[in-house]
Amino acid sequence: MPHPLDATAVRAWCGLALEALGRERERIDAINVYPVADGDTGTNLYLTLESAARAVEAAFDGHASTGTAPRLTDAMGAMAHGALIGAHGNSGTILAQLLRGMTEVLAAADGAVNGAAGAGADVLRRALRRAAAATYEAVAHPVEGTVLTVAGAAADAAERAGGDVCEIARAAHHGASDALRATPGQLAVLGRAGVVDAGGCGLVALLGALADALSGEVCAAPVTVRADAPLPEAAGCEVAGGDAADDCGAPDGDGPVFEVIYLLEADDTAVARLRTRLDGLGDSLVVVGGDGLWNVHVHVDDAGAAVEAGIEAGRPYRIRITHFGAATRGKEPEMAARAVVAVVPGAGLAGLCTDAGATAVSVRPGEPPASGELVQAIRQARAREVMLLPNDPELRHTAAAAAEQARTEGVRVALIPTRSAVQGIAALAVHEPARSFDEDVVAMTSAAGATRYAELAVAERQAWTMAGICQAGDILGLIDGDVALIGTDLTRSAMTVLDRMLSAGGEMVTLVLGADAPEALGGRLERYVRERYLAVDTVVYEGGQHAAPLLIGVE
Repeated sequence: MPHPLDATAVRAWCGLALEALGRERERIDAINVYPVADGDTGTNLYLTLESAARAVEAAFDGHASTGTAPRLTDAMGAMAHGALIGAHGNSGTILAQLLRGMTEVLAAADGAVNGAAGAGADVLRRALRRAAAATYEAVAHPVEGTVLTVAGAAADAAERAGGDVCEIARAAHHGASDALRATPGQLAVLGRAGVVDAGGCGLVALLGALADALSGEVCAAPVTVRADAPLPEAAGCEVAGGDAADDCGAPDGDGPVFEVIYLLEADDTAVARLRTRLDGLGDSLVVVGGDGLWNVHVHVDDAGAAVEAGIEAGRPYRIRITHFGAATRGKEPEMAARAVVAVVPGAGLAGLCTDAGATAVSVRPGEPPASGELVQAIRQARAREVMLLPNDPELRHTAAAAAEQARTEGVRVALIPTRSAVQGIAALAVHEPARSFDEDVVAMTSAAGATRYAELAVAERQAWTMAGICQAGDILGLIDGDVALIGTDLTRSAMTVLDRMLSAGGEMVTLVLGADAPEALGGRLERYVRERYLAVDTVVYEGGQHAAPLLIGVE
């Protein structure tokens, strides 16, 4: 029985699309030869949609607490925002813009969207058209034979179709499938490799899932990722088990060697200047978003210059830099013996971990990483053995799931039970790749376990705590996860927490300053410890975290 296009349908669409991309991820990765043959388009689409689906579930959970149901625009807005903040790679960034384009039309449709019956067929047609146009607008230099072409063909087919929203979605899916099969004849590198466009393949899966969600039945044929017989100009190129870029004349790797992605808080004028600057630095430039929040993706030789351009435009964060120069030149980067992957809450901590040789996964308050994002970080570490530091008790199950997935891919993963970033710093300090794996696990786990942790946070609202009732704006001192004191002054509260922690002994104090911490806080606390505890050393880091102005570790 056909289902209306409403918030529930969006939720179902997310679930079905995630399942579809999960099934097709490896096959889509295998045919990824454009714009860079780095074999990650399927994975990037999956991770992007995983973030979108998580945001939709959060929207439903938020409405459940009020006893109301989300509107279609609420669900679509959450899906688009989740994709924006979790976009991975060129393909994920374009997917985020496509969803944003759909949301613009649905939000403007007022009663047709927010009524009980959901959006109508004409609204879906216009949403698909706006989605296709938005993808072209996001790309600095659009190329036909890519996901852009497939999106446009889907919109064309939807406009020609009649019937209800399910039939419109079916038509869009079929139009996209036809366009996908034609991509090897439009883009030479695809023709030489004997494959269809990887990003377009992912979009076909996405539209098939939309048709499934609206029809209540399976109406999407398996996604075809090979050109094969219907395309004689592409025949004779095997993808499975081989490297299409090497075997079939894909790009020879003369292009940029870094992929740079970051979220950016900036106004429209600054972003317009940023586009121009980044376009001169590299290629594959995609900038998506709006309303002050943007996702920036570019391939460059000078990754530092791309990040500096973002700093000049506004406030970049969640910065990810991937080196794929060796892969695009047909050389597989050498696997390291052992690596560390650490989840960290601030740019300063991420830099600290990177300087120590670890792969950092940066997170922001309220935006915890999904298991797929941690798996991707483990893959990017390119090591046979990996130490995974979640640095948050709430991430224990997510990190365990990521570790299990990585183990199925042949990576030996140890989950070090770090509950705070300061425990992660302690564990990283004793990491020694020259030791045996088991000895290294024991040493890092022992170092983390021997580090008591605390944080100073600001109460957001009145609440009951173990230390009494706090009011909004109060300073909360948490020791080992429990509220130990309520204060009004950050520095005095921090001193009290330090006294309580050091009363049981300690040799080293680690202070990690948050983004909003007073400039003199670190120096005052360092002097306080030096004057009162003569045998205790203190180290201060600029962590940059936003959730807590101060993290404390005592070893």
